[in-house]
Amino acid sequence: MKRWAVFTLILGSACVAWAAPPDCLSCHEDKATVKDSIHGELGCAACHAAIQAFPHPEKQTPVNCGTCHSDMAAELTKSVHAVSGGPTCVSCHGDAHSILPAKNSKSATNPANLPRTCGTCHGNAEAAKKLRAPQVYALYMDSIHGFALTKEGLLVAASCSSCHGSHGILSRKDPKSKTNHANIPATCGACHAGPLEAFSAGIHGKKLQAGAANAPVCTNCHTAHQITRVGSTEWLMKTTATCGGCHKEQFATYRDTFHAQVSSLGYQQVARCWDCHAYHDILPAADPKSTVAKANLTQTCSKCHPGANASFVKYDPHANAKDGTHYPALHYASIFMNLLLSGVLGFFALHTILWFFRTRNGVKPGAPSLQK
Repeated sequence: MKRWAVFTLILGSACVAWAAPPDCLSCHEDKATVKDSIHGELGCAACHAAIQAFPHPEKQTPVNCGTCHSDMAAELTKSVHAVSGGPTCVSCHGDAHSILPAKNSKSATNPANLPRTCGTCHGNAEAAKKLRAPQVYALYMDSIHGFALTKEGLLVAASCSSCHGSHGILSRKDPKSKTNHANIPATCGACHAGPLEAFSAGIHGKKLQAGAANAPVCTNCHTAHQITRVGSTEWLMKTTATCGGCHKEQFATYRDTFHAQVSSLGYQQVARCWDCHAYHDILPAADPKSTVAKANLTQTCSKCHPGANASFVKYDPHANAKDGTHYPALHYASIFMNLLLSGVLGFFALHTILWFFRTRNGVKPGAPSLQK
C-alpha cells in the first residue's frame, strides 16, 4: 500500500511538472512588457498569488494593488477619486504590466507626462460636465506652468500633483486639502518661498492668519490654472480690475485718474495698484514700512517721477469727488463744474430749438424780421 502511495505521488509530481509551463509569458506573450516595468523583478506570482494551478481559468480575481501599496490605497479611499466609476490605479499609472517608475521619461506619472495623464479625464468635455468643472487641462497648458513644463522641459515647474497631491487628493472644501483657501499660500509657497514670506508679512497674509475667510490668497490674483506671466500685457490689463473686485471704492476713484485713462488705452508704462502699494508685502498706509506711508510717498512716486518732492506727493490718486466730508474743495468744485456744464449745454440746446422754430416760420437765420 505504501509502495502504491509513493508511486502515485511520484506520478502526480511528474504530471504537474509536465503540465506546468516553464514561464508565464510562454502563454501570455502580450504581457511581455512586464519585464521592463517597475514590477519586473517581482515575478508574476507576486501580484497573481491567487493562481495556484495550471491550467487556470481565464477570468481571475482582480489584482489588489493595496496588498503591497497599502498606504497609497488608504489615501485613495479618502480622496475625491474614491467614487463609483472613478479612476483606478491603472487609470493614472498605465497598463498594469507596463508601469514605469515616475523618474522614467516614458512613465505616465513622470512630471512631463502627468498633465496629459490627468487631462484624460480633466480635459474631456463630457467629464468636465459631469464634474461640474472647466476643462482645466487646456487652461493649465496655456499657463506659465504648463508652458515651462511642456515647452521648456523644466521638470521643476508645477504640475497637477504639485498643487493637488498624488493619491490623497481632497476637495478644496476640505480643511486638509492642499487647495483649500486657507492652505493655498503654503501650497504655492512650496516653490515660491520668497513671495510666501512677503505675503505672510503683508496685510492680506495677516488677515488670513487671523482667520478671515475672505482674505485674498494667491489664486485670487493669479487664478488657479490659467496663470499668466507677470508683466505680460494680458496680466497688466486685467489685474487692476482684479484688485477692484475687493477694493471697489478705490478702483472707482482710480479709474477717474490720468493713470487709469492712459492704461485703458493699452499703455504698459503706467502706474497701477502694485506700483504704489507693492506686490505681496502690501501694508496699510498707517504702517511706517508701507510704500504709501506719508514718509515714503516721495520715494514711491520717484520710481516713475524723478524729482518728486513733498509738494508733488500731495496729489491724492483716490480722491472722491462725492465725499464732501474728506474732500470738500473737490466736492464743491465738481458740483460747480457739473452745473456749469449742464447750464451751458442746456442754454445752447434751448437756443437751437428756438432757432429751429424761427426758421420754420420763414425767417432766415440772421435776417431781421420785417414789420408791415
